[in-house]
Amino acid sequence: MWATLKEDLACVFQRDPAARSTLEVLTTYPGVHAILTHRLAHRLWQAGWRFPARFLSFLGRTLTNVDIHPGATIGRRFFIDHGAGVVIGETAEVGDDVTLYHGVTLGGTSWNKGKRHPTLADGVVVGAGAKILGPIRIGERVRVGANSVVVKDVPAERTVVGVPGRIVDTRLGPARLSEGINLDHNVMPDPVAKSIACLIERIETLERELAELRHEPPPADRTGECRSCSAGDLCCEHEELREAMH
Repeated sequence: MWATLKEDLACVFQRDPAARSTLEVLTTYPGVHAILTHRLAHRLWQAGWRFPARFLSFLGRTLTNVDIHPGATIGRRFFIDHGAGVVIGETAEVGDDVTLYHGVTLGGTSWNKGKRHPTLADGVVVGAGAKILGPIRIGERVRVGANSVVVKDVPAERTVVGVPGRIVDTRLGPARLSEGINLDHNVMPDPVAKSIACLIERIETLERELAELRHEPPPADRTGECRSCSAGDLCCEHEELREAMH
């Protein structure tokens, strides 16, 4: 138990550059308070002390604004950044080295008893405001973009963005596994922009074919222009994001 609590404290310094001292983390980090309270409440829950476990969980929610049901199973080195508005349901299962940002919900979609909340595998990162709903499984090292709504299973080492959540292939995950947990939310591709880019490319192909049939000059060459939106190269400023989208 104490070893797990020490790991919970140590992981804060690995994932939050604002953390300066153990005293500061212990006294001012609501996410740390929430997980410490949950560890104790979960022990009571497993021992059959259901009301004390729920009451301790209630006190923790009042103090931290983080609502974790004492029945939820949470792995080692769990970190909630900023720790505001996070909700984790009773049958949720969270693996090791998982990071949640503020406003995340691991919720259910049924009133029936039994497994009704999601399972997060090791190394998952969930962006601010994201909702993961139902008895689905999120694979190892998956990244969920901010404000996404995920209602289907996600394979390992993928990225999910949008409402409803769409799986996108970034080609960035496997290359960075050696660097540990990937918190770079700024290199998440936009599946809608990618779809628009594909449509624009198809339209240009049809325009060239139509020009040939009419024996007209081909349309202007737009090679090198951004095909995603009117923002030009600003939307693809990051080189890795440009490669992921195109």
